[in-house]
Order: sequence, then structure tokens, then C-alpha cells
Amino acid sequence: MKNIFKKEVTEEVIARINNLSTTSQASWGKMSVSQMLAHCSVTYEMVYTDKHVKPNAFTRWILKTFVKNIVVSEKPYAKNGKTAPQFIISDERDFEKEKQQLVAYIVKTQELGESYFDGKESHSFGKLTIKEWNNSFYKHLDHHLTQFGV
Repeated sequence: MKNIFKKEVTEEVIARINNLSTTSQASWGKMSVSQMLAHCSVTYEMVYTDKHVKPNAFTRWILKTFVKNIVVSEKPYAKNGKTAPQFIISDERDFEKEKQQLVAYIVKTQELGESYFDGKESHSFGKLTIKEWNNSFYKHLDHHLTQFGV
């Protein structure tokens, strides 16, 4: 798995994002390219904002027990997998705004670096290692950029 905390990997991901356009089409799934960009930002919103309500103790236990390994492992996501409700973007979004926001989050994450995330509490899964944070960030971005052919 590539390391999203390395500047060259961040630059590669941003270059892929910059290859998207308003007319980019998904190879699978239902999201528009603008919705996909907003969807990818949710991961970062959970780290940097209070926009999303934290799950209660029972839900968090369920997430840690049954979902965490899917998200933080190196195993790629399946196409057309189930999406958590807070990640569903059903309204249309502004492409440029969503692109700029996602790129800003990716840059911020790289600049804060691995040490910022080492043992940091996840919104849904408890404390994660640097590797788990990296896998959750990079794998999700790679999955959706691949979905849109970049």
C-alpha cells in the first residue's frame, strides 16, 4: 500500500484528482464525479471537523468488530460495496469546490504527517496505528479514483 503521508504519493493522488473533469464517468456505482469527491472528503471531515455525529458505544463496538478491518486492511474494496450512511452523497455538488476541498484535506494530512496520526482516535474505530490511518486514507482514495478512470 502506498504511503499517503509521503509527499510524492500525495502529489500523485492530487495529479489523479486533477485529471478528473465534470464529465468523468464512473466504471461502476451510482455517484457522479462531484458526489465522489464529496464522498472522499467525509473521511477527512471526520478527522478535522465536528460535522458528523460520533457513533454511540454500541454502534462503535459493531464498527470496530465488523467494519474496521475492511477499512484499515490492505485488501482492496470490492466494487459496489455497501456505503455507510454518513458517506452517502445524494445531492448534486459543485465539482470545483469539492475538488479543492478534497485536495486541501489531502495536503493537510500529508503536512501534519504520520506522527500526528500515530495512535490518534478514529471517529468510528478507536485508536489507529499509522499504517491503519494510511490504509484507510489511501485505499479509499485509490478505490474511487480508479472507479473514475484516473
